[in-house]
Amino acid sequence: MSVAVAVALSAAAPAHAQSAYSPYAESPADALGRYMRTLGSNPRDFGALIGAGRAALVLGDNDAAAGFFARADEVNPNSPLPQAGMGAVAVAQGDPASALPYFARAQQLGAPLATFGADRGLAYDLMGQQAQAQAEYRAALGGTDADEARRRLALSLAISGNKAEALQILAPLSARGDAAIGRIRAFVLALSGDSKGAMVAIDAAMPGSWSSVAPFLQRLPALAPGQKAAAVNLGIFPDSGGTAYASAAPSPSYSAPPSVSDGDRMASIEQTLRAPPPAARPTPSWSAPAATQMASATVPQRQVPQAPKAAAKPKKIWLQLASGPNPDALPDQFQRIKSRNAEMFDGIKPYVAKGPERARLLIGPFKSSADAETFAEGLESVNAFRWTNSETDTIVPLGS
Repeated sequence: MSVAVAVALSAAAPAHAQSAYSPYAESPADALGRYMRTLGSNPRDFGALIGAGRAALVLGDNDAAAGFFARADEVNPNSPLPQAGMGAVAVAQGDPASALPYFARAQQLGAPLATFGADRGLAYDLMGQQAQAQAEYRAALGGTDADEARRRLALSLAISGNKAEALQILAPLSARGDAAIGRIRAFVLALSGDSKGAMVAIDAAMPGSWSSVAPFLQRLPALAPGQKAAAVNLGIFPDSGGTAYASAAPSPSYSAPPSVSDGDRMASIEQTLRAPPPAARPTPSWSAPAATQMASATVPQRQVPQAPKAAAKPKKIWLQLASGPNPDALPDQFQRIKSRNAEMFDGIKPYVAKGPERARLLIGPFKSSADAETFAEGLESVNAFRWTNSETDTIVPLGS
């Protein structure tokens, strides 16, 4: 697909900015500025961290959003909001497998399904599981993200071949004059194989764009279900060589290479875990450029002496096995877990991440999210989930 078509596709795709992740009367950029000013006075303001994460997500600054949500999780690890936010970031990045553990954790912490169903539904859509996706979207119709859930439900129904119900689902948005309805309707028609009707609809919604979008609309019906979901929701489209950036088929981002057996893969993962962790190296600031620029534009600079800063720790992927306010209890917990999974834990060293309110029992670091998920699937009687440290987390061997 040409660059021109890709650009047109990105413009035509239903952006996350239409989601209720932007429940502000102000623009997302103004909201981010407001939250940054608050954080300039109090960097641990939980509400401002969550708000800034949501605003950054709406603006498409996924790295900044992830940083805000990670810091919010440090401030209040008992809240489901940071977990739901990090799940939404993973979905926006086209990585549904990494998103699902975050949503599961958010649900464990008490988040109603209606608050994150629109995002978890999209994760299932990207994996080609349309029936599950549609159930999630319907649950979200009663929440604050209802309009975005309705748009995504219509697209998912069209992917499933249910054109009539997809158009019916859009009726309430059409009656309100929703700004995105023309583009969504065009995608529904294209997904249903009505390329001509889709062209008329997209030209009405985006005058003059039909010539650049035509190749996309014509190829859309031939894609796999997960590829269709990635194309119309995220603007991620297979290139001319047929490579999908997000689909139901196995891909390097979140599944094992086809030529590697599960046994070989697990052996490779365990070998990695038994090796000493690489030396920490300084990494860039946790916030992405857009948030950094916003901060410098709106937060007054204070001329006060600054203490020397410790070198930032690189973000790594871990499996969290347990957590609690008392780090002294973690060695016993690890021994209980190890006793139920003796072969898998043979030679693997545990670690603890100590925060102000709780300590996390970890193993890792893993090379990728896929490796972490593979190891977690092999555990018995352990509710392990993937966790990525922030640059300020202190992680030491258990018992240090």
